[in-house]
Amino acid sequence: MSHQLSDLSPEGLRAFVGEQLERSRARTVQLTDAVDTDDLVKQHSKLMSPLVWDYAHVGNQEELWLVRDVGGREPLRQDIDELYDAFQHPRADRPSLPLLGPAETRLYVNEVRDKVLDVLDHVKFDAGRELVDNAFAFGMITQHEQQHDETMLATHQLRAGVPVLDAPPPPAGRVLPAAEVFVPGGVFEMGTSIEPWALDNERPAHAVHVMPFAIDTVPVTNGDYLRFVLGGGYADPQWWSEAGWALVQQASLVAPRFWSQADGEWWRLRFGHLERLPMDEPVMHVCFYEAEAYAKWAGKRLPTEEEWEFAARFDPASGRTRRFPWGDESPGLQHANLGQRHLSPAPVGAYPAGASPLGVEQLIGDLWEWTSSDFRPYPGFRAWPYDEYSLVFFGPDHKILRGGSFGTDEVVARGTFRNWDYPIRRQIFAGFRCARDPHPEELHP
Repeated sequence: MSHQLSDLSPEGLRAFVGEQLERSRARTVQLTDAVDTDDLVKQHSKLMSPLVWDYAHVGNQEELWLVRDVGGREPLRQDIDELYDAFQHPRADRPSLPLLGPAETRLYVNEVRDKVLDVLDHVKFDAGRELVDNAFAFGMITQHEQQHDETMLATHQLRAGVPVLDAPPPPAGRVLPAAEVFVPGGVFEMGTSIEPWALDNERPAHAVHVMPFAIDTVPVTNGDYLRFVLGGGYADPQWWSEAGWALVQQASLVAPRFWSQADGEWWRLRFGHLERLPMDEPVMHVCFYEAEAYAKWAGKRLPTEEEWEFAARFDPASGRTRRFPWGDESPGLQHANLGQRHLSPAPVGAYPAGASPLGVEQLIGDLWEWTSSDFRPYPGFRAWPYDEYSLVFFGPDHKILRGGSFGTDEVVARGTFRNWDYPIRRQIFAGFRCARDPHPEELHP
């Protein structure tokens, strides 16, 4: 998505928004049509909503923001607002609610979309009205649906039964030029004040000074992580924080989620397929504490959010901060593994064209990367257009993840996008890369 949406004519902007709405809905339909009615209404994990809840919630948010707020139209189903308010009902409780059934859900979301397309045909993208300037509300809703599509994809990973999703394998990896990259540090512009569809926690742009550090060229692989497992990493409290070690004991953790061992071989379960653990793929389904413990075992640490974004966006040659590691253009097939085109991270080294100017690779796509940073507001933060998107989550309870996964759509996967979750979460498509402080000889060669 160009950050020059303001350069488009109203007709061009309308067409662009229409394409984004259509893409997100096609994906939602694919994820829900892939399973039968029983699977749609069933709760596959206490951590997740039934798929049918996500589906109707997407439609309800679209109705609230685009039909009622932007369009000023009459409500379609005001009676279900409370049912699909994510703050009213924890995920574990949602199956017991009087939810719309699959057929009723499809009818509802289609009716909402018809109204939305009519609103889109008539709306004036008025720069004086913040919600519709550069079609922001439409962009917010498109991103919301794509984020729920990734959540539904995670639910598919948790469901039992025969595999129902299919996609070609990602491109092959390659031998890397170096295991890690030295980053000289400096001042860069973090966040954004110009991305028209950036969400409130990405704003405003602000200068940040980063000290020199080293960072892994690519995320930690399954093969790397297996050495930690085989080396007794889960049995030795010296690598773990107090909270991490408590989780290991309480949840009996011995390896990443979806790994298993049989006859001396390691396997992983991926969307219903049991397959040999691919050693050159980034490790996935590890929580923050597992990432933190591995980094300590490896003599390193997790990068801060500032370090991650500096490594991803700063161009030392020009001194400017890019939109993406590879430049300012939107992600192409050669840059990153995004949008559910593949159903796993790509082997490391698969996307040389996506490297940052410093030579750090696979920063966008493949998997979300845990950082050591808590979710905090940027200086000058303004909660908008509603407090419940970011404001209520700020604080030490949530850790920041960056970069996007193979299940993240490009409309979400900005170089500035900030994801956050509880440090115990393992069902999300998350991994990590390590960083470290420089050695004296690296600072003064």
